[in-house]
Amino acid sequence: MGEINKYTQDLIPMVLMYGQKLILVIIVLLIGLWVINMVMKGLTKAMNKNELDASLSLFLKSLTGTLLKAMLFISAAGMMGIEMTSFIAILGAAGLAVGMALSGTLQNFAGGVMILLFKPFKVGDVIDAQGYVGSVNQIQIFNTILKTPDNKTIIIPNGGLSTGSMTNYSTEPRRRVDWTVGIAYGDDVEKAKTVIRNLLDDDKRILQDPEPFIAVSALADSSVNFTVRVWVEAADYWSVFFSFNENVYKTFGNEGLNIPFPQMDVHVHNT
Repeated sequence: MGEINKYTQDLIPMVLMYGQKLILVIIVLLIGLWVINMVMKGLTKAMNKNELDASLSLFLKSLTGTLLKAMLFISAAGMMGIEMTSFIAILGAAGLAVGMALSGTLQNFAGGVMILLFKPFKVGDVIDAQGYVGSVNQIQIFNTILKTPDNKTIIIPNGGLSTGSMTNYSTEPRRRVDWTVGIAYGDDVEKAKTVIRNLLDDDKRILQDPEPFIAVSALADSSVNFTVRVWVEAADYWSVFFSFNENVYKTFGNEGLNIPFPQMDVHVHNT
């Protein structure tokens, strides 16, 4: 009976001490989870307001929620008197090992986050990057998928894409089309300029502001070269480019203008 009373006397203070801590921890957990819930709602509203990409938004919300809850439970464990130093050190070491093993993947992930946040291009844009030209089909967390003009699928890791140089052909609504047109030596330069200008005026897709530019740019080995520059709507770039080349070929012959090509004259001398 004496031993029971002794254990009871030792147990009651322990229950009171840990019971108070347990109640306090439960209160902290409930308040902390409520605060985290409010933070996540505010984060969701901010992401929706900024029209953040859905895949990035979902990932950031999941990552933020997990980190906040981990911090809350670690704090609660510390309040109960549980030693968390060794546990945190093990987690840190494991995180470092995983980070080193997945360095390339993490680089691609960071690149994807940067692309989705700063939006140097969007789905549908035509870009030239990492040696490939194509239309952006998808922007994923780790990769960007392009469709080439001949319908090939190109998968580019976001790490190199976010840090390397890139040309976006769809950023501006207008683009300049450049040609080099050659005529033979001896042909009428002014007539050639007039014919070129008439071809440009006949194509209503070519803008008149800025005005088309035509000038002799080089006296080459076998031709007098003109530089021709015009501005068009971005969607008309290739159709205007190809049609002008065809019209030059069809029209120059009818106008008595010669399109030179490389040739060799062989002179035979009788001895």
